[in-house]
Amino acid sequence: MNILFENVDKVNALLTIQMEKADYEEKVNASLKNFRKKANLPGFRPGQVPMGLLKKRFGKEVLAEEVNKLLGEKLYGYIKDNNINMLGEPLPNEERQKQIDFEMMETFEFVFDIALAPEFKAELTGDDTIDYYTIDVDDEMVNKQIDMYRQRGGSYNKVDAYQEKDMVKGLLAELDENGSTKEGGIQVEGAVMLPDYMKSGEEKAKFAGCKVNDVLVFNPNKAYDGHDVEISSLLKIKKEEAAGMTSDFSFQVEEITRFTPAELGQELFDQVMGEGAVKSEEEFRAKVKESLAAQFVNDSDYKFMLDVRGYLMNKIGKLEYPDALLKRVMRLNNADKDEKFVEDNYDKSIEELTWHLIKEQLVKAYEIKVEQSDLMEAAKEVTRMQFAQYGMANVPDEVLENYAKEQLKKKEQVDGLVNRTVERKLGQAVKAVVKLNGKTVSLDEFNKMFA
Repeated sequence: MNILFENVDKVNALLTIQMEKADYEEKVNASLKNFRKKANLPGFRPGQVPMGLLKKRFGKEVLAEEVNKLLGEKLYGYIKDNNINMLGEPLPNEERQKQIDFEMMETFEFVFDIALAPEFKAELTGDDTIDYYTIDVDDEMVNKQIDMYRQRGGSYNKVDAYQEKDMVKGLLAELDENGSTKEGGIQVEGAVMLPDYMKSGEEKAKFAGCKVNDVLVFNPNKAYDGHDVEISSLLKIKKEEAAGMTSDFSFQVEEITRFTPAELGQELFDQVMGEGAVKSEEEFRAKVKESLAAQFVNDSDYKFMLDVRGYLMNKIGKLEYPDALLKRVMRLNNADKDEKFVEDNYDKSIEELTWHLIKEQLVKAYEIKVEQSDLMEAAKEVTRMQFAQYGMANVPDEVLENYAKEQLKKKEQVDGLVNRTVERKLGQAVKAVVKLNGKTVSLDEFNKMFA
């Protein structure tokens, strides 16, 4: 077997593999012998089919299969053994690749186009300065977070008189033009409403100060400005019937419920931070601020890596790529799209490819590796953040670990955790090398950087 590698230019190469009969004959014969043991053809006992007949009927398919298997082994083996930094997959050369006829040929020649990665050096030193943004956790943010904890820890209580935002429950009854209960009209028992959400101020005002057992008269069509979803939901009728429902309704108040946020006291402190973790409002506020600051570190690190990406891509400059070959690959991978799709998306794909190649060099330079323990910690961190979104800041480690183990059973999530871990470790490595230009900004200023 003869393998020839030719550099067309810095980023394009040709790889030619010439295969003689002696290279594949033994494998083909072995495959046919193995096939003979299992072959079951009419008129022959199993394992007794004449080899000549097998070759005549199946020889071409077996030859093609074995040649292609051998081709793959030699092709990728050569690329690996010779450390060829290839982009994507080898593609058959459109000009030099001859038609292969497995029935007539004994010598085969395969010619592949190879896309080569551009040569460059991604390097960072203490002479490189990159911004690092820290989000300032101010009193307003702490207050909003505490309000959220109080809302989540709040409770619903029955009261005697209605105030804004209260919920009312009672009997709805359709009235006729004389204001009497309509015979055969709509009646809904246990109807629940939040008058504060009514769109008509006039209808909403009818509930002000009402008490249990009061009977009110209001018009659902006016209250909800004719919106069929709200009306049909309240009156338990079909949406198409709601548009024609313009009657007044009586509402007998049976129950008034008010939501009361949790008291800012020890019970809430224990619920959010864990029993006995804090013992005063001052300590609680400090912990909330600390927790928010820790959550924002991930955002700051994400922004930092975006800036590292931009800094390095600018430092390295425009790289040369085998554009024609890569566009061909892109067309093959998006066969259902037209040529415009390739032209519109090619530059963006090259930008992503450049960053991928830069990142590969940095990962290798900083000897970044991902261990199973890293994945477990990453999965626990993701779970911790999810719980934190629901106001649960003190989840036991065994609970986090159980959720994390479930994540690690799913390949898609594992791939995401690997990328997350590599990004985190790479960020730490880069921070230890470059000069950080620390900047403290408000959350609003930080978010505007992504607008």
